[in-house]
Amino acid sequence: MTAPLDPVIAQIIPLLPLRDPATMTPHSARDSLRALAAARAAVPPPPVASVRDIEVAGAAAPLAARVYRISQETSPTVVFFHGGGWVAGDLETHDRQARLLAIETGAVVVSVDYRRPPETRFPGAFEDSFAAARDVFAHLAEFGGDSARLGVAGDSAGGNLAATVAIGCRDAGIGLAAQLLVYPITDVAGSYADATENARFPSRAENAEGYFLSRAVMQWFAGHYLDDARHGEDWRVSPLRAKSLAGLAPAVVCTAWFDPLRDEGRAYAEALAAADVPTKYHHGAGLIHGYFGLSDASETARLEAQRARSDFRTMLERGA
Repeated sequence: MTAPLDPVIAQIIPLLPLRDPATMTPHSARDSLRALAAARAAVPPPPVASVRDIEVAGAAAPLAARVYRISQETSPTVVFFHGGGWVAGDLETHDRQARLLAIETGAVVVSVDYRRPPETRFPGAFEDSFAAARDVFAHLAEFGGDSARLGVAGDSAGGNLAATVAIGCRDAGIGLAAQLLVYPITDVAGSYADATENARFPSRAENAEGYFLSRAVMQWFAGHYLDDARHGEDWRVSPLRAKSLAGLAPAVVCTAWFDPLRDEGRAYAEALAAADVPTKYHHGAGLIHGYFGLSDASETARLEAQRARSDFRTMLERGA
């Protein structure tokens, strides 16, 4: 038995955006996430020593990025990719998450604003994210300065990008110390519309609707990211379908119990462990997709996110 839905989060769900794919547009999805972030403007953000806007290399042109530091000492460097179904989300919507990541891991965190669909479809977001990570790691003296303590992290679609970038780094000979995958998208084959593919992951039916992120919204996101549904079998969007996960960086994988993505995230954690990748898995009892952004309201969410970031910090430090 898992814990029931956190009662605080149950009260929040009706207030959350991105719940009606019938009326949602890319523009409205972006606006609603920005509005949600702006609604918290009166609450001071977690304090860090410095925040600096920069540009990093993308696949086609420079990308906006933001660097968070808690000190000027040599430290780990983590490249962070925001969530939002690939379509929405930006540096502002995930500012607090990036700050907490820096504070609780001691890392210099570089948050990357990759290109989004439908303007740029797959594999644009992956290619931008991988190019940005390579650029940051090639210029470490400007960031944490320690080549033994490199990491990638992200939530939701950003967790998908972190997972696929970790595979790309392994294949390019870039040694990562850790990856933090927060309720990641790991298998887009069938674009959340194919009954056979959906049946492989019972959470897609159990949590199809009613818990903020719905399966229908995931189908909407996939439809905007993938120009061709067959691309869903490509590891660059479905890391669970990579030929081999051996040799990847140690991973922290987080899911939420009341999330249609729960079982594909758990399957990825199990696949990593089966490939002898050191893996810590947090199943998110009582929580929903997006809970890393709800820690100000929910003690359950705050503690679960802190446990995950603590495990990630431990993995980064072991790389030293």
